[in-house]
Amino acid sequence: MTATEIRASSETLLAVQAPRKAANLAQFFRWLILFLGGILMIMPIVYMLSTSLKWPHEVYNVNLWPDEPTIENYAYVLEDGRFYGWMINSTIIALITTASALLFDSLVGYTLCKFRFPGRYIVFIAILSTLMIPTEMLVIPWYLMSQQFGWLDTYWGIMFPGLMTAFGTFLMKQFFETVPDDFIEAARIDGLNELQIWWTVAMPLVRPALAALAIFVFLGNWTAFIWPLIVTNSVEMYTLPVGLASFGDEADVAWELIMTGAAISTIPTLVFFLIFQRFIIRGVVMAGLKG
Repeated sequence: MTATEIRASSETLLAVQAPRKAANLAQFFRWLILFLGGILMIMPIVYMLSTSLKWPHEVYNVNLWPDEPTIENYAYVLEDGRFYGWMINSTIIALITTASALLFDSLVGYTLCKFRFPGRYIVFIAILSTLMIPTEMLVIPWYLMSQQFGWLDTYWGIMFPGLMTAFGTFLMKQFFETVPDDFIEAARIDGLNELQIWWTVAMPLVRPALAALAIFVFLGNWTAFIWPLIVTNSVEMYTLPVGLASFGDEADVAWELIMTGAAISTIPTLVFFLIFQRFIIRGVVMAGLKG
C-alpha cells in the first residue's frame, strides 16, 4: 500500500472509532450517574439499619456504623405485644383495601372503556379530577363522615377512603383499551354475560396492570400515617406507622426503636415487591406508553 492509501485507511479507522469512543464515554457517564443516584437512594435505608443497631447514647453520633452494635432494640420491639397487633392491623387493612381497589377499579375501568353510554367521558374526567385534590383537604369531610356513621376507631373507618382509587381506575381503563373489541363481541355471541366477559376474557389480559396496581395500593395503605392517626383513638387500633410514632412519645423520641420497627416493617413490602416485580415494571412501562 502506498503512503496515501495508508493515511486514508488510518483516517477512516479514526473516523469510525471516534463515535464509538464517544458512545462508550456517554454510556460510562450514564452508568456513573445511575450508580451515584442508587447510592443516594439507598442511604436512608442504610442509616435506618445502622440506627436500629445503636444504643440510645449512640443515636446522635455522626458515625454511620455503631461503635457497639446491638440487637437489643429488635428484642425490645419484638417482645412488645403491641407491635404484633399493629402489624396485624396494617396487614388486614392493606390486604382488604388492595383487594377492594383491584375489584372496583377494574370494574369501573372496564365499564368506561368497553361500554358506550352518554356522559362516560365526563364521568372519567370527573374521576381523574379528584387526583388534583390534596389529601389534607379531604381529611375533615372524611372525619365528619366517620363520626356521623360511627366509623371512628374501626377498621372500616381507616379503610373506606382507599377502597376505590382514581389512579387505579385510570390505569385499568388504559389497559382495557388494549383488549380487542373482537374478543368482547365474540364472548357476547357465545352467550357470556358482561361480568363473565370481564372476569374470564378481559381480566387475564391485564394482569401486569393488576400487579402494578396491587403493589401501589398495598404500599400506600401499609405506609399511610395521617388518616389512620386522625381516625384512631385507641392504641389497639393503631396501624404500624402510627404505632411506631408512639415510641417517640413514650420513650422520649427513641429513634433507635423507631428505626428498628421501621426496618422490620419493610420486610413484607420487600417480599411483596420481589414477588410481583416483573409484573410491576411491565405494567408501569406499558401504562406510560399508553398515557
